[in-house]
Formats: sequence, structure tokens, C-alpha cells
Amino acid sequence: MSKVLCETGHSGKKVRLRKNGILHELLKNKTIYLMMLPGILFFFIFAYIPMVGVIMAFKDYNIKKGIFGSSWNGLDNFKFFFSSGDAFRITFNTVYMNLLFLIFSTVISVALAIFLNGVTKKVFKKVTQSVMFLPYFVSWAIVGIITQGFFASENGAINSFLKSINMEPVSWNSSPELWPFILVIFYLWKWCGYNVVIYLATITGFDTECFEAAAIDGASKFQQIRYITIPLLMPTIIILTLLQIGKIFYGDFGMFYSIIGDNGILYATTDVIDTYVYRALRLMSDFGMASAVGLYQSLMCFVMVFGSNLLVRKYQSDAALF
Repeated sequence: MSKVLCETGHSGKKVRLRKNGILHELLKNKTIYLMMLPGILFFFIFAYIPMVGVIMAFKDYNIKKGIFGSSWNGLDNFKFFFSSGDAFRITFNTVYMNLLFLIFSTVISVALAIFLNGVTKKVFKKVTQSVMFLPYFVSWAIVGIITQGFFASENGAINSFLKSINMEPVSWNSSPELWPFILVIFYLWKWCGYNVVIYLATITGFDTECFEAAAIDGASKFQQIRYITIPLLMPTIIILTLLQIGKIFYGDFGMFYSIIGDNGILYATTDVIDTYVYRALRLMSDFGMASAVGLYQSLMCFVMVFGSNLLVRKYQSDAALF
């Protein structure tokens, strides 16, 4: 039988609470749950309530009739999207760009964290961390303005420099093959400092006796990094990678739209699912198709999260998310 606690209420009557019941848990940790309440309300209002709009993906939406009054059209919105020829392009661009972000940011962030951990000058270490972390607080709208200043075809900083050394200027805004790598550079500039803080905090918590024993045995710094630091850091790398894989079908709208904007010439390599949905709403007012594309994106993210976590749990169960 489950244990029962007796507490006296305001009326003097005894209230019987199960020790493993929900009410007992809420009363026991009420301070923690009150601290969680703003975050719970935020996700409930902005993430769960809007899920009702998913049914628009299966309707011929009419703004006068509303979501529930519009007529059903089955899978016609999905058929239109997949037969338009855009589905493969935007899916490939989204996955490809996120894979580039994931690979380069992981490698560079881990390398910088290991480098900073080996720095003995505290002032240099703190200043470097602050400088790397600062871009995280810069808005993508500001980054978009900076990008235009660098890559404008006529008076951009890079083309002005190329002209000064008697080289031909590059037509950046009509060269879609260059922009995936430009976007990677800006992504690393903005996010690497944030990731470095996480990896550096993990490395700082390692037991120093392992490194001292390795040094006594004659292991070099590189060998200590290879055989101690990286293996101990691997669970954190796996968790952050799983979180990134969960968003691999999610294109950062703020980044892509602020930097690329409505430049149709660059869509071939930079148009992602989120910008495509935005244009479907803004230019065509096609709410049904936009909802269908958004649902397709969410389902693919769901599959990637569970699939990647299943693989991790199979080979290294301790590093799995669930």
C-alpha cells in the first residue's frame, strides 16, 4: 500500500495526501514549480496552443470562414508543395546548411575550448572568452547590415579592397555558390563563443588527477588531449549534437532572411524551409500550403530526433537524451 501523509488544513480538518501523489509533490517542491511556471506558460501559450492551427494543412483555408469553418481538402496542400519542384531544393538546402553549421561549429568550438583551457594567463583567457561570446548578443538584423557593408557589389569593403590591389571585384549578390560558405562564417562568428563556454565549463570540471598521472607517465599535451580530454568531452559533444540534429530541418529564419533577404538569385543555395514558408504567406497568402510545409518540417525534425537518439542509445546508452 502506498504511504499516506496527514496534514491539517485551515479548517482544522486533516487532509490525506499520498506520499507519491502529484499534490504532495507540488506542495513539497512548490518553490521550484513556481520558478518553472513562467517557462511553462510561455511554451503552453506560444508552442502548444498554436498546434490547433495544424489542421490548416488539410484545409482550403478561407480567412473569412476561419480555421474551423474552411472546407477540408485532404492532402491537396501537400501534393501542391511536393509537385511544385521546390520541396527537394529547400529540404536539401536546409539539411546541407545545418550539417555545415554542425560540423564546423563542433570542431572549431571544441578546439577553441581545449586551447583556452590550456592558457595560463587569466587576463588573456577572460578577455578572449568575452570577445568570442559578445557576437552571441548581436541581432541577426545587425549582422545583415554588416554583411551588406562587406559584400555590396559596388562599394562593399571587400570589393573596394580588391580594386585597391588591382583585382577584379566579385559580384557577390549574383553568385549563389559562394553564399553557403559565407553563411557558415557568420554562423561561426555568432555561435562559436556560446558553444565554447559550454565545452570549457565541461573541461574545467574534469578530474585533474588523470592529467597529472598521464604527465608522470610521459604523455605529451597532444596525447592528453587525444586520450583523456576528447573521450571525457564526448558525452557533452553527443548531447549538443543530438540537439542540433533535432533542428536539422529548421533553418534559422532570422539569419537567412536578414542576410539573404529577397534576393531571388541566391535562392538556389540559400532558400530554406522557413524562408519558403514566409514567402508563401507574405507573397501568395497561401495559408494552407504554408501550414503543410510547416507540418512536414516538424515531422521530419521529430523523426531525426528519435532516430539519432536511438542510434546513440544503441552504441552509447549513457549519452542518449532519453
